[in-house]
Amino acid sequence: MSTLLDDTDKAILRAVQSRLPIDQRPFAKLGEELGLSEEEVLARLQALKESGVIRRIGGNFTSTALGFASTLCAAQVPQEKFAKFVETVNAYHGVTHNYRRGHEYNVWFTFIAESMEEIEANLARIAEDTGVEKICSMPAREMYKIKVDFPV
Repeated sequence: MSTLLDDTDKAILRAVQSRLPIDQRPFAKLGEELGLSEEEVLARLQALKESGVIRRIGGNFTSTALGFASTLCAAQVPQEKFAKFVETVNAYHGVTHNYRRGHEYNVWFTFIAESMEEIEANLARIAEDTGVEKICSMPAREMYKIKVDFPV
């Protein structure tokens, strides 16, 4: 996919990465800052989404500060069970990332829920539903958040 971004698209992308205004109408406020209408900002974001440049716009929250539990999970998934396993894992609302790795534990995902007990019960259900028995849960001992802004 090759998408040519003009200077306005790049300015919008830089802004929505980390400084989307906290406002009742954030895209109108962003438009004011960039000399655009709210409609133009929204239309450009929609076009960027349709072209695959962006997947979504959403907030990042520290789950533990909100009272949730989280863990990094790794699973050994045989190739013949891979598609079903990924589909099953992705159906859980608490799964925030899911990716394949070149390792004996070849599927890694993060899981957030109201408690570790809920996460463990869901992991047991995933194992039962998919026939994948080797699923490890690795709760963080310390949290490190790295802010990433892509230079657009």
